Amino acid sequence: MNRAEKATQIEELGQGLAKSVNAILFAFAGLKVPAVTELRRQVRSTKSRYVVVKNTLALRAARGTPLEALSSHFVGATAVAFNEDNPVALAKVLTAFAKANPNLVFKAALVEGRPVAAAEIKAIADLPTREELVASLLFLMQSPLRRLVTVLNGPVRNLAGVVKQIAEQKAKPGAGETPPSE
Repeated sequence: MNRAEKATQIEELGQGLAKSVNAILFAFAGLKVPAVTELRRQVRSTKSRYVVVKNTLALRAARGTPLEALSSHFVGATAVAFNEDNPVALAKVLTAFAKANPNLVFKAALVEGRPVAAAEIKAIADLPTREELVASLLFLMQSPLRRLVTVLNGPVRNLAGVVKQIAEQKAKPGAGETPPSE
């Protein structure tokens, strides 16, 4: 790789890292090509990027970005998966892949611009996604309204039931007759 190619790669990676506030660094030694291809596909499905780059180039590209806080973890073969808005989805995909492929070892992470230890990545993966949280919030917001509607409909429903029972009693033969008084 010549100097111009390195400069281009540093610039492209630097632009991507400057936009992203979420990143996960991991070692991938021993993964076979089909496994890496599957990992790339899964990472892309979370609207994230996955790059394997030389550590020296990654450190240059990370200067002035939030990823600079993780510069001490760029040792050995390192891959970086990063995105701009969803650390949970990225952590879920990588954690699931790591369960099936023990050669993928987490080094560190960056979540919302803050460094996170490798041991905490699994905890991040266990969090609900933003969509799940929004759905839960909407359910909780609708619950009191649904209960109120049920309570307000109760008297109307009860009245209808009473009217129906009266109509059924009057429809029975001999129901309208009153017993003779002595």
